[in-house]
Amino acid sequence: MKFMLSNKWVDIDFKHAYCIGYSGRNVDKTKAHIAELKKLGVPEPASIPEIYHLSSSLFKQVDSIDVVGNKTSGEAEIVLLFSGEQRYVTLGSDHTDRDLETVSIHKSKQVCAKPLATDLWLFEDVQEQWDNLQLSSYIMEDGEWKLYQQDTVSSILPVENLMKTLTKKGEELTNTIVYCGTVPLIDGFKYPNKFKAELFNPQKNKAIELLSLIHI
Repeated sequence: MKFMLSNKWVDIDFKHAYCIGYSGRNVDKTKAHIAELKKLGVPEPASIPEIYHLSSSLFKQVDSIDVVGNKTSGEAEIVLLFSGEQRYVTLGSDHTDRDLETVSIHKSKQVCAKPLATDLWLFEDVQEQWDNLQLSSYIMEDGEWKLYQQDTVSSILPVENLMKTLTKKGEELTNTIVYCGTVPLIDGFKYPNKFKAELFNPQKNKAIELLSLIHI
């Protein structure tokens, strides 16, 4: 898979892929969110945070995806890529089937492609600003882009904690992609046919963006 890093294309292949769910830094809020989802029929996770091991073939650098059903939606995620000794940062969308989520969260993630941006940052270049990085997403409603998510990465567990969670469970961190988590929705789940997301570094005034068109 090719990524743009400082105006140069970089080839990165990965064999292992994970999405980390329920990775909010405020554990009480995370538990309250789990309780709300349980009322909607979504099963409780086995642990907090929860690790979902997915097929690496789901992760695609495309601007459109095909889904089955009319209740699927994306979520802006900060993404780590491990290639050899190097770590990179990019942006992805954890597109999920919300109907299937009431049956199995893991299956609901496995049935949808995971859009992935093409731009890339070195982890070491943003490590000190990590908590100040901003995640935002927008959905198309009535012909207009409307804000769907917006918060800093400080609302997600520190990256060191997330990596420790993976390694404690024996997960691979070589040639690996990790969707590290998302920020809260502003007004609950929506099911748009157009979704876009942004990862913004305010210190350097740089952004990574992606756009997803959803076809049923």
